[in-house]
Amino acid sequence: MEQPQAHAVIEARGLTKRYGQRTVVDGLDLTVHEGEIFGLLGPNGAGKTTTILMLLGLTEPTAGTARVLGHDPLREPLEVKRQVGYLPENVGFYDDLTGFENLLYTARLNGIDEREARAHIASLLEAVGLASAADRRVREYSRGMRQRLGLADVLVKRPRIIILDEPTLGIDPKGVDEVLQLIARLSQEERVTVLLSSHLLHQVQRICHRVGIFVGGRLIAQGPVESLARQLAGAAPLVVEVGVGAGEQSRAEHLVRAIDGVLDVTAYADGLVLSCRQDVRAEVARTLVTHGLSLLHLRLHTYGLDDIYRLYFQGGMQDGQRDPRSVASGAA
Repeated sequence: MEQPQAHAVIEARGLTKRYGQRTVVDGLDLTVHEGEIFGLLGPNGAGKTTTILMLLGLTEPTAGTARVLGHDPLREPLEVKRQVGYLPENVGFYDDLTGFENLLYTARLNGIDEREARAHIASLLEAVGLASAADRRVREYSRGMRQRLGLADVLVKRPRIIILDEPTLGIDPKGVDEVLQLIARLSQEERVTVLLSSHLLHQVQRICHRVGIFVGGRLIAQGPVESLARQLAGAAPLVVEVGVGAGEQSRAEHLVRAIDGVLDVTAYADGLVLSCRQDVRAEVARTLVTHGLSLLHLRLHTYGLDDIYRLYFQGGMQDGQRDPRSVASGAA
């Protein structure tokens, strides 16, 4: 997704949280721009929720600073809460009240005029697809309906920022699609800034303008998905996958090893993985075809979120370094 060009509305510098000897968030530097959807992507326990609580002024940082819409959450928590809507992982409502009544109660807590609130709530329930269930008690709502009601709830006070902590947790696939589409639409139509925390990479990829990878309390990479791919690869060699005909693997390996720029060759079931200094696909194709070999496929491997997930979240990467051939082999 194209990133909106706007000023920063969330800024953290060196933000740190320790509990005793355990560091939960470690020196976080983060900037979120007005109007964008920023995804905090990380496994459970990575420190995402603690980060959110510090940004909201709900827990005190051990070190570092944060600014939300120019306010210090620690010293001006009420100013932050007036302009930020927060949807926690587990949404709480009064089950004996209807969906409309729950939202009206939120409006009253925020001092919103009741006539204005009623009209706004009706439009929000329409927007989140709950207009037909507005007069049903919340105890009858499914998990997906409660999440959509939660989105409406955080928008009652017309916030400039909404923070969503695992907003699709426990929802069926159809409900997930509805919630993600709703978040994207609300961001575009209402021009609210969205900070979304999730451990589900494909959901983050679908709607976020930028993504930050959060592991072990540290934000180890951030940017658009394409930028993350480049950061992940760093100065590592390029990887080219080559598919050849049955029985031709050994001869093909011998030929491509002699090509300038090829650093190493690894054989797999029906082809080769080449580690290279530069893109050698044209020379590989020319060499194999000239020598009468069958070229079944030839592709330059690029990093996507699947690779990022595998490397950072499944313990396959140490300090951002790993032989990219292992990724290409796994993807082949």
